[in-house]
Amino acid sequence: MSDPSLPIVRTVHALRAQVAGWKAEGRRVGMVPTMGALHEGHLSLIRRAKQDADRVLASVFVNPTQFAPNEDFDAYPRDEARDAALLASAGCDLLYAPAVGEIYPAGFATKIVVSGVSAPLEGEMRPGHFEGVATVVCKLLNQARPDIAVFGEKDYQQLQVIRRMAVDLDLGVEIIGAPTLRAQDGLALSSRNAYLSAAEREVAGRLNVIMRELAAAVGAAEPIAPAEARAADALLSAGFDSVDYIQVYAAADLRRLGPGPADAPARVLVAARLGKTRLIDNC
Repeated sequence: MSDPSLPIVRTVHALRAQVAGWKAEGRRVGMVPTMGALHEGHLSLIRRAKQDADRVLASVFVNPTQFAPNEDFDAYPRDEARDAALLASAGCDLLYAPAVGEIYPAGFATKIVVSGVSAPLEGEMRPGHFEGVATVVCKLLNQARPDIAVFGEKDYQQLQVIRRMAVDLDLGVEIIGAPTLRAQDGLALSSRNAYLSAAEREVAGRLNVIMRELAAAVGAAEPIAPAEARAADALLSAGFDSVDYIQVYAAADLRRLGPGPADAPARVLVAARLGKTRLIDNC
């Protein structure tokens, strides 16, 4: 059973009827798209949306098109009742929980490709991932038609892809980035953290520390390339099994910076593996 205090809709028709009713009352509507497996980081997005909206809805949809062939879509955690209870506790007003067929009906044949910001980093590591993200987010925003939508900065490249898409396609939705919520040792809250063993969890806390050391070095005008190499070595020395990347990019458009000192506002982005868990972060 889902939380009875939180209304749930499962069709575009029902979703739009509710949102239209709110807007007819002069209400400003916010949206937080999610894939479920909710934690406090997601709930902080609901609270952020409530700062700028009178009514807030969340979607829970595990999107099959953003999983690579080697990533187990079927194993992704799903617990609608728990998610609904957490959303209700954060003040969410509506849950949109569509079936796959509601998002991708028979014959669906469209993909959205956002060039530039989607190309490096996760775009290289997970080909096709951002096509799936951009397409499903565009679908969800078009279905709900909110005034604002809130996404976490933890997935910074994803946030920039969505911002670019919303502008390019004239979606008429203000995209808001919300700060990353962190554990006491600085590890970014993530559904993936549940897969860490106790020993791995101790190592994981070093990710934020090493990432910020790289940011400080770049901020002090050190050459980027050697600082990046030093940070990658530090992650391996700390106990990470492998480093997909720890690199510095222009914050606005994810243009690669380096090898010399940064010449634009910059963002450090990192992805590293610890056991079976892949952790990403940025600052």
